[in-house]
Amino acid sequence: MAEQAYEIEDSELRQLQRIELEMLIEMDRICRKYGIKYSLDGGTLLGAVRHKGFIPWDDDIDVIMLREEYVKFRKACTRDLDTTRFFFQDYRTDLGYRWGYAKFRRKGTKFVRLGQEHLKQNTGVFMDIFVVDNVPDGFISRRLHHFACFLVRKALYSEVGKQNESNPILRCVYRGLSKIPRNLVFHIRNCLAAPLSRTRTELISHYTLEYPKHCRYGLPRECFDEMTELEFEGYKFPCFKKYDLYLSTYYGDYMTLPPKEKQVPHLTVSTLQLVEPELEKEMK
Repeated sequence: MAEQAYEIEDSELRQLQRIELEMLIEMDRICRKYGIKYSLDGGTLLGAVRHKGFIPWDDDIDVIMLREEYVKFRKACTRDLDTTRFFFQDYRTDLGYRWGYAKFRRKGTKFVRLGQEHLKQNTGVFMDIFVVDNVPDGFISRRLHHFACFLVRKALYSEVGKQNESNPILRCVYRGLSKIPRNLVFHIRNCLAAPLSRTRTELISHYTLEYPKHCRYGLPRECFDEMTELEFEGYKFPCFKKYDLYLSTYYGDYMTLPPKEKQVPHLTVSTLQLVEPELEKEMK
């Protein structure tokens, strides 16, 4: 029997946002302590610029950093993360995890995406930590690289696709891709990035995340050169100094609100269990 989508109440959405803010504060504490450069990303960056906080209907937090910063961050988390509240999740800390980006998970919570109930991974309310690598500058090499990343992304998704894909042919394709050992797929992803890490390129991208068609190959590397701080939910967090370039490349006219019918959470979960976040003692 198929699981049903959880209907989230407005009060639950706000509590979910506050838990995510708790995780962002913990990440920011670690990054400031160890001098690690990162930026708010995606809808979180847009929320900081347009709303000085969450987009009212947004249900997640995204941050982003270059690969070299992530190496330092991951090491810092092994020493300094508050493990009574948070779990640092990537493919090396969770053998059932199949996504190409890292997460903080809030312990004591449950957050299971609809259609992913069968995955054997740590669940819980999360914050996405996106890691970006260089993209080839050559016309042909950039397109070949993009196709290779597409295959990696589909191989990682296959464990979900083989069960949830409605097209029977694609479901069979995903079933075949799911036979590829997960660690081999990540090894291929790492091999795609390694030779490009030696020189600066025009674009960067997250290899296992699909970008909009108008910026399918990546986003400007120059955005990562300088950071500023913007207000988000009463706190100050690092953001790209060239946030206008970044957001306009990704979203286009990002200051215009979407139609009312699209101002709704994209949350699709079958299980949701929240806790009261510990924010008061963190206030600046």
